[in-house]
Amino acid sequence: MAETAGEIGSKSGGCPVSGHGGSGCPVSELAANFDAFEGPYQVDPAEALRWSRDQLPVFYSPKLGYWIVSRYDDIKAVFRDNILFSPKNVLEKISPAIPEAMEVLKGYGYAMNRTMVNEDEPAHMERRRALIGHFLPENLAANQEMIRRLTREKVDAFIDCGRVDLVDAMLYEVPLNVALHFLGVPEDEIAVLRNFSLAHSVNTWGKPTPEKQIEVAHSVGKFWQYAGSVIEKMKAEPDGRGWMHETIRKNAEIPDVVPDSYVHSMMMAIIVAAHETTSLASANMFKTLLSHREAWDDICADPSLIPNAVEECLRYAGSIVAWRRQTTGPARVGDVDLPEGAKLLIVQASANQDERHFEDGDTFDIYRDNAVDHLTFGYGAHQCMGKNIGRMEMRIFLEEVTRRLPHLRLAEQEFSYLPNTSFRGPDHLWVEWDSSENPERRDPGLLDRTLEFPVGAPARKDIARRIRVTGVQTVADRIVQLTVEDAHGRALPNWSPGAHIELCLGGYDRKYSLCGAPGENAYTVAVLREDEGRGGSRYIHDTVKPGMEIRMRGPHNLFRLDEDAEHYLLVAGGIGITPILAMADRLKALGKPYQLHYAGRSRAAMAFVDRAARDHGAALSVHAREDGARMDLPGLVGALPEGGRIYACGPERMITALEDLTSGLPEGTLRFEHFSSHNTGLDPEKEQAFEAELSDSGLTVQVAADQTLLDAIRAAGIDVASDCCEGLCGSCEVQVLDGDVDHRDVVLSRSERAENNRMMACCSRAKNGGRLRLGL
Repeated sequence: MAETAGEIGSKSGGCPVSGHGGSGCPVSELAANFDAFEGPYQVDPAEALRWSRDQLPVFYSPKLGYWIVSRYDDIKAVFRDNILFSPKNVLEKISPAIPEAMEVLKGYGYAMNRTMVNEDEPAHMERRRALIGHFLPENLAANQEMIRRLTREKVDAFIDCGRVDLVDAMLYEVPLNVALHFLGVPEDEIAVLRNFSLAHSVNTWGKPTPEKQIEVAHSVGKFWQYAGSVIEKMKAEPDGRGWMHETIRKNAEIPDVVPDSYVHSMMMAIIVAAHETTSLASANMFKTLLSHREAWDDICADPSLIPNAVEECLRYAGSIVAWRRQTTGPARVGDVDLPEGAKLLIVQASANQDERHFEDGDTFDIYRDNAVDHLTFGYGAHQCMGKNIGRMEMRIFLEEVTRRLPHLRLAEQEFSYLPNTSFRGPDHLWVEWDSSENPERRDPGLLDRTLEFPVGAPARKDIARRIRVTGVQTVADRIVQLTVEDAHGRALPNWSPGAHIELCLGGYDRKYSLCGAPGENAYTVAVLREDEGRGGSRYIHDTVKPGMEIRMRGPHNLFRLDEDAEHYLLVAGGIGITPILAMADRLKALGKPYQLHYAGRSRAAMAFVDRAARDHGAALSVHAREDGARMDLPGLVGALPEGGRIYACGPERMITALEDLTSGLPEGTLRFEHFSSHNTGLDPEKEQAFEAELSDSGLTVQVAADQTLLDAIRAAGIDVASDCCEGLCGSCEVQVLDGDVDHRDVVLSRSERAENNRMMACCSRAKNGGRLRLGL
């Protein structure tokens, strides 16, 4: 049962809810001692909240006066509902201002109003629709030449120095110049702007002393006046280029949507938002990569890895640590009920390392195939509009520096950070190198070999690590077991039961469940030869030999084992034993009660049947048709203890039968994985075009008969995760607000399809060419 805020508070003698008394309601000593401004959170926010992700993913912090949310799914749910979870407190001072500081601000005429990051609907979406044009992918590509020119000028200035602070030498000023150019703001007062933006960050997200508050208030007040003076200059240039010029023109055209107060407030906010986060993220990126030398060397050898390396840096060490929301009514986050007016600190840095979503989440891995799922840019209606220009800058920084200074290394230093709840990046980043080894001394044409990456999230096809096959063994009729290791001899990422990898070889990309032992420095998969299939399994059986190098994506887990159930029924059909066997191994190690039922044509055709018997003894029942031993699915489901869970993998007819038998049981009792999809391919001659309204983004996309919904959404500049693109994995799930869906996936259960409130964008479509309204 969920605990209400009042119930939690009653356990500790106090609660933040009106009427319950007390000033806070910590549920544990860890919650009571949590400090957002000192200690572990300032050192490593994700690690500091590991205990929360594992034990108490939503807790009240009496020191901060906020509810802390630490898990990926909970934070994404909060972002998704911007009505119940209002952004109104995003720019509110997190530490109350002293009266003297407020008087200082008043003296400067400071009147910061709502901006796009902290305003509610419908004003937010009206303004976003009016002002989003400059941020669309097709309008951003032209900025690449300018970013490269600015970057190259800075690198030229220090290329022969041998030692430099990357923040001072490049990573602060270039993002600021890019931001000013994009906005159309004069570029002549960079030093002044740096002091102003730091003051704004401390004022909003920091905990300054009373003396510091006075000093900061003066800087913020001067920043406000500076922003106003810039607006007046820009108004004198009616044909000026840049986003702020466009905002000023919209102010004249539609003053009810873009009023004067909004223009002034947005000028101040956007100067900070457009460059501070990119500057900090870029410093984090170089620090992270140079601290993981193998990743740095791989990028130097293969620059095509850069886009996903940037995403992994944003996930692992993003500059936006946390954001804020406030409930507009009673709300439920995870298993905790919150009152109206509850203030939330949603910690994206913690979500980005949540192993419930990211396999081996606290490990840095530039080959991670779902790194783009990170929440650093937020999610939903308030997702960062400038995400793609930030990506563009980080990619060009990394490409230019790895090409010209592959021998770069971190210098010995103590890193310092601005203390605050929400933004993180080192104040300085000292690096060094032997300038006599600069490759351009020997290769004058080096500077001409540049890359241009498409605007937007990285393409998954470019994300694959090199592995070496170390073993090929026949384990049953028409089934071979492959053992693979990293081609460089490095440790492979950890994985959890139910995870799979994707093998890329011979023009085929095929997914296979991992069935070895987690923690070993090798992966094991089993491949059934399907002569009537599409050729991938035949190719593996006929050509793969020990010593062969191939490519691999993953691991990735879309069939995750919930370890909190009272009892488990594991059901495997044929090659479906692979993920189920890994689950059985895990449950045995945990001491959980489970039954393992394994069905197949004959024992000779059943992979790992001997290992299953050896390791799982009395828990195993083998059902070989050749021996007349058929699995009694009705009997197994009927005998399931209350609170039990069923995990199944196998042929479609087996899964369908289990869906029928569990239709009256609690939702989530049955969890399954299919071997393959069906009816997911596009046949343009039979398909109908349709229209999809993206309600959170204020856009409407046309989906052609020869186009998937996923492709149409991405073309509009909206990030949607994906994996298999066959309706098998569920990665590309989107929320359906209205319209009838032609479901073609094998992810959703019957009841979930009947609810008609979500769909897989890679394969499902609108019924009969109708219109869909989606929560994107």
